[in-house]
Amino acid sequence: MNRRRLMASFALLGATTLLATACGRRPTELDTPYQAAVDARKEAQDQKTTPLPPEPKKPETDRRFFLDGLIK
Repeated sequence: MNRRRLMASFALLGATTLLATACGRRPTELDTPYQAAVDARKEAQDQKTTPLPPEPKKPETDRRFFLDGLIK
């Protein structure tokens, strides 16, 4: 019985540690896929050692997604 409690305590401690370290990201604005592609292309142009990714196509409109309310 004592060993079972010890193992349960270690499991709880490990789960708590994992959850505490997983929530360390700062809440900042997220990059759109278009902006990420533009940034990747600029970085590749600056380095001049890697081939350039294709020119990203600008999206026509910013479409809403039903889960967007959870992010903002």
